Amino acid sequence: MSYPYGAPPQGPPQGYGQPGYLPQSQYGQPLQQQPGYPPQHPPHGPPAHSPYPQQQQSYGAPPSHNPYPQQQQQPYGAPPSQSPYPQQQQPYGAPPPAHSPYPQQHQQPYGAPQQSQYPPQGQYPPQQHQQQMPYGAPSAPYGAPPPQPYGMPQGIPTPPSPGYDPNQVARVDLSGPADALRKAMKGFGTDESTIIRILAHMPPQELPVLKQTYQQRHHRSLESDLKSELSGYMEFAVLAVVRGPLQQDVWCLNDALKGAGTKEDLLDDVLIGRSNADIRAIKTAYQQTHRRSLESDVKADLSAKTERMYSMILAATRQEESAPVYPQAVDADVSELHRATEAKTGTEQLTVCSILTSRSDGQIRAIAQAYEHKYRRSLETVIRNEFAGHMEDALVRMVRSGADKAMRDAVALEECMKGPGTKDERLVERVVAVHWDRQHAGQVKGAYRHRFGKELINRIKGETSGDYEKMLVAMLE
Repeated sequence: MSYPYGAPPQGPPQGYGQPGYLPQSQYGQPLQQQPGYPPQHPPHGPPAHSPYPQQQQSYGAPPSHNPYPQQQQQPYGAPPSQSPYPQQQQPYGAPPPAHSPYPQQHQQPYGAPQQSQYPPQGQYPPQQHQQQMPYGAPSAPYGAPPPQPYGMPQGIPTPPSPGYDPNQVARVDLSGPADALRKAMKGFGTDESTIIRILAHMPPQELPVLKQTYQQRHHRSLESDLKSELSGYMEFAVLAVVRGPLQQDVWCLNDALKGAGTKEDLLDDVLIGRSNADIRAIKTAYQQTHRRSLESDVKADLSAKTERMYSMILAATRQEESAPVYPQAVDADVSELHRATEAKTGTEQLTVCSILTSRSDGQIRAIAQAYEHKYRRSLETVIRNEFAGHMEDALVRMVRSGADKAMRDAVALEECMKGPGTKDERLVERVVAVHWDRQHAGQVKGAYRHRFGKELINRIKGETSGDYEKMLVAMLE
């Protein structure tokens, strides 16, 4: 039996709240309180012994206090209560700056009632700063954002995720782990348990140091030694980790584009829902690795409107997550999406692509909620009905990325394991991508439990075996 995306299975309680679907509420009214997930350990962030400072949370990462909180929704049209980055000028409707320049975003536990994005009419936050307009010029409608250069992202730029900035390298002595890895591979046989123990939880900032230390002390390449000592999906998983998140993305993109045909799902996994900073880092690393631009390879492999959509993604001009959500802009996007899809015969595909590839996750979330309220159909359902093939899958992933990244990844992992046979390569790539952020990994496990009524680790154990199984499980523990 299949269930709607993100909904728990019906039946007896599975260890989370009440069975079946969460109760629906009227427009503007909060849901009844639902219990959230208990805190999970270990907490997000580098281990206590880590010599480098706490980094900005990585792509899609929630705050550290809850393993699977749902992002708190501010009143429709209001900016976040505390921007995660300092602002030189407060946006329309913003509160005074908080005492910390980089506060954690407050989120509710997963399953708890969200504050509605749609307060009763007339209760939008009052305008605090009105931009001076030239004499005689028409004033901007209430709720409209201040003028911005066309195509330029609003808000303070989101910094690169850990592992995507060359300057994010740990100052740490990894002679011990380097020597232990050499010992595990030297002589007859291989000590796979030592390899798993050292590599499964190593932070991305330490991997360059480990590889350099290994080379300096043993005059050998760590990746080459691992490749010669391991085999099968265990080798595939370990090498994906040792590359680090940025080079793993580059490797996956080359794998998706090389040869006949395109691995569209792999292309989507790497590029959709990413910050502008991460997209730029990926393009730079791809150019340095393959001596050709990612844009040119994508253009040569894709065609027509799908290629145009990916050109929009690779332009890296999304609205930043620090940009506020304006009610009039959301309403305009909802009306335009409806006009380009359900309201006419034939779909204006590039109009939909242009909106979803240029909005922040927070804006997409508001658009999806407003669309469902206004037209009584989910935006994902509309996309499923109006599109097909790769473009359909890509646009659905954009909507899911805005709505709930943890649930998006939980469903993507299940898709690798359901039905006859296991899509092992894609399972490895998705587990590796999730495991870089310990907090996000905890959220994904909570989302999987909520959606499918079982533990993700137990599901993986049932689909894998041997050292390959041990490596995947260790990354998620």
